[in-house]
Amino acid sequence: MGANSAPYLRFRQVCLVAPALEPAASDLSFILGLDICFRDPAVGKYGLENALLSVGDMFIEIVAPTRDDTAAGRFLARSKGHGGYMAIFDCDDPRTRGAHAEQIGVKKIVDHTHGAYTGVQLHPRDCRAAMIEFNHTAGGDKDSTHYAPAGTDWTKHRRSDQTRRLVSIDVETPKPAELAAHWADIIQVPVNADKDGAPVLRFAEADIRFTPVADGAPECIGALTFACADPASVLQRANARGYAPHGGAFHLSGVRMRPVAG
Repeated sequence: MGANSAPYLRFRQVCLVAPALEPAASDLSFILGLDICFRDPAVGKYGLENALLSVGDMFIEIVAPTRDDTAAGRFLARSKGHGGYMAIFDCDDPRTRGAHAEQIGVKKIVDHTHGAYTGVQLHPRDCRAAMIEFNHTAGGDKDSTHYAPAGTDWTKHRRSDQTRRLVSIDVETPKPAELAAHWADIIQVPVNADKDGAPVLRFAEADIRFTPVADGAPECIGALTFACADPASVLQRANARGYAPHGGAFHLSGVRMRPVAG
């Protein structure tokens, strides 16, 4: 990392929490037409199990607690099952980014290296809405296929026949401009405006949009928008699995999933 890596920053992964891994992971795989590319046995030591689905060069992860008193379980209880858990960035030097976060008052809660992987997680209370993570896998500056959280052969499971890419995530907040500026400061990127003038952080992979909710409503990752070959068929599959569509979206693992043409 650091002097040995070219600077880069990728919006790489969104993590959701479910009370149980199944049927959520299998249902999402079926509905979006995405394969599960990895299940990480290492999360077991944290009282979790997980599944990752690759979508383009990004990943949707679902985690579920396997015992009482886990951070993910506390998140579920606190959020009443509403909202995404983490926004995860692949970068050249997560520790430098973690140090910057601490300088602006955002505490680190995890800072560890395991083999070729280094990860830094920031306190969700300080981030607001969700936890932010920065990580690095050796070789990732030269080739995005090097990404330890997804295992070593995730590209073999990459599909784009039904769902092509993640377009955006919606971070819901009573104060969109304020929270957008805060996340931009943490991640060290500019705030832009979408076509409606709403604040957005733009990445090559997907956008992070900040959308208004009523005063007193919780801040959370509330929606994911996917570019799909046939959005209507996605909603039909969601309905077949018991996730009744409403307003062009279905609700799974605490967030609204919106398929759009693309």
